[in-house]
This record gives sequence, C-alpha cells and structure tokens, in this order.
Amino acid sequence: MLVFRSLAFNLAWYVSILIQMIVFSIPYFLAPRKLAWIVPRNWGRISNFLHRWIVGTKIEIKGIENIPNEGVIVASKHQSLWEVYGFLSIFRDPAFILKRELMWIPLFGWYVAKQRMIPINRERRGAALEKMLDRAREEIANGRQIIIYPEGTRTTPGADPAYKTGIVRLYRELNCPVVPVALNSGLYWPRRQFMRYPGIMRSQILEPIPPGLDDEAFFALLQERIEGACNKLYQKAASDPNPPPMSDQLLAKLKQMS
Repeated sequence: MLVFRSLAFNLAWYVSILIQMIVFSIPYFLAPRKLAWIVPRNWGRISNFLHRWIVGTKIEIKGIENIPNEGVIVASKHQSLWEVYGFLSIFRDPAFILKRELMWIPLFGWYVAKQRMIPINRERRGAALEKMLDRAREEIANGRQIIIYPEGTRTTPGADPAYKTGIVRLYRELNCPVVPVALNSGLYWPRRQFMRYPGIMRSQILEPIPPGLDDEAFFALLQERIEGACNKLYQKAASDPNPPPMSDQLLAKLKQMS
C-alpha cells in the first residue's frame, strides 16, 4: 500500500506541476511579478494537499510569528524537495539562492527568472559570490526574504552537519537578521529515494539572529540553533504513533540524547 501511495504521489505531483505551468503560463508571464506570485504559491498549497491526501503526511509549521516584516536572510536545513515548494506558502516574498543550472530548465527556468531568484555559478566561486551579494542586497532593500541552504545541498537526517562559510559572508555583508529554520522533512521525503512516508512533517521557524555578531560567534550560533531544533523534531517523529524509518546513525544520536 505504501509503495502504491508513493507512486501515486510522485505521479500526481509531477503531473500537477506540468498542468499548472501550461494552464497558468500566459497570465503568469503577463502579470506583474508580485501578482504573478499567486501561481507558485498555489503550486505549493496544492503540493501540500497532495502530500496529505495521497500519502497521509500532515504538514506542521511553527514559529511563523518569528518572520520579521523587513528584508531578512532565511537559513534553512535542506533535506527534501519540500523546502522548495513548502516555503512558497510560508514566506511573503522569498528570493531563493539556487544553482544556475536550474535556470536552464525549459519553462521552469522562465518561471524562476520571473520571480527574480538569485542564481549562483558554483564553478566561479569568488566572482559568483560577489554577484550573488549584489543581487541579495538589492532584494533585501526591496523587503524580500533571501532563502539559503547553508550546507549547500540536501542532507540526510542525523548526518553530521557540513555548513559552508558562505552564509557568514552573506550575514556580514547584508547586515540584517538571519532567521534559522529547522525541519525533519527528510524522514518523510528521503533524499534520492522513491518512497514517501505518512506522519507529521514538521518545520520550526526559529527566533532571528540579530546583525552585528562576529563571524565565528554567528556561525556557531546558527549551527547550534538549527541542529538543536532539528534533533527535537527527530525526537517528536520517533515518538509518533507511526514513526518513519530512521537511519542507524540517527537512531544512535537519538539514543544518546535520551
């Protein structure tokens, strides 16, 4: 039954993306950017609905009141594709920092460009970082939320953290609050796996870290807050009536915490 539900969700999810892109493309590209944002936000809500209706995965988001009404950096754990569409219905006007290659995908890349997301060329590093900073400053000045995944890629729940120092440069140069986000989505939508699992997919938006800390203190505090909150979310998942599968590494970590 679980295999069937996973197959049905994957099929419905990708088909819904294609249908929405085709149906809404003309009004989306003709409308002003902020008005056109209704289309991707609606995609996020439909995706959440499919996840709950087909797989039986409820979405629980706490801490929305911690999002400031000004331009901020959002530093989130990244474990699944949920963080892409799930954040669309949480944040008012997010600008994702993403790899440049995603902009080359037909139709999808055009949708991304319309919303002025921030691409980065990982191969050029220094020059790419400077260009990213310039774009991020511009979007922060417009009151947007800059979404960045400090580890750079999706990670497995319980894996040792591998935060990159790019978030430190962004924090220092933009001089604005950083909102950490913890989650346990990888338990229900595992990285590079076909299966989807029922349960409660939890996300916690934490209190903002104010600007002005020195680099080392900020980097340590960011990791401490995100990893600590993620561990609590793993514990909650493990105590649920129908817990999702967990790796030996995560189970060992939870045992140490108990």
